[in-house]
Amino acid sequence: MRALIFDFDGTILDTERTEFLAWQEVFREHGAELTLEFWLPCVGTNDVPFEPSRHLERMVGRSLDHPQIEAHIKARKAELNSQLEPMRGVVDLLEAAPGLGLQLAVASSSRLAWVEGHLRRLGLWQHFEVVRTKEDVERTKPDPALFIKAAEALGLPPAQTVVIEDSLNGVKAAKSAGAYTVAVPNFLTRHLDLSPADLVLECLCDLRPEELLDQARSGRGQTPASV
Repeated sequence: MRALIFDFDGTILDTERTEFLAWQEVFREHGAELTLEFWLPCVGTNDVPFEPSRHLERMVGRSLDHPQIEAHIKARKAELNSQLEPMRGVVDLLEAAPGLGLQLAVASSSRLAWVEGHLRRLGLWQHFEVVRTKEDVERTKPDPALFIKAAEALGLPPAQTVVIEDSLNGVKAAKSAGAYTVAVPNFLTRHLDLSPADLVLECLCDLRPEELLDQARSGRGQTPASV
């Protein structure tokens, strides 16, 4: 194993939770409830039709001002995201990677401006040699293209990379690419069955970086019963 490839949303920064919370607030303001059943299939991908404001409109049975709702959501997400810190264990793993002989990359279904903006704000941009986003592929996760492209840019086959993911769509993409896949569910994705991953952790901090690398190199996996 020669590289770590990180997903971004929900893995490095829990922007998935803030977006869900922002939309949940809007739904409740209109007397409706946004369910996880509607939301979860869309986590980690841009290839699933995803129009929460249209879904809300159908639920309340009347026309809504979609541009106004979208503007409110954008502002509310920005407010919530500005308060976020990296997910536990992420910074320790990034800082340990060079000493373990590991290159670092990001493969995200989001846009580059979004990913780069947050990484720079967090002071993490300089850790990554490669960043691949939705602009670099025709299809995002669960298609494996993002992970294949990221590995290629590192000069490696996907089989020599360890992918860190939080969503089922991301796990499917990484496994299809041929990477050793570590799933670390967050507030939302802990409701998903992530057992297709090679290793499932409640937190990246559950294993020391060298232990995680040893697990990947040996092909061992574990799935805590509490996940």
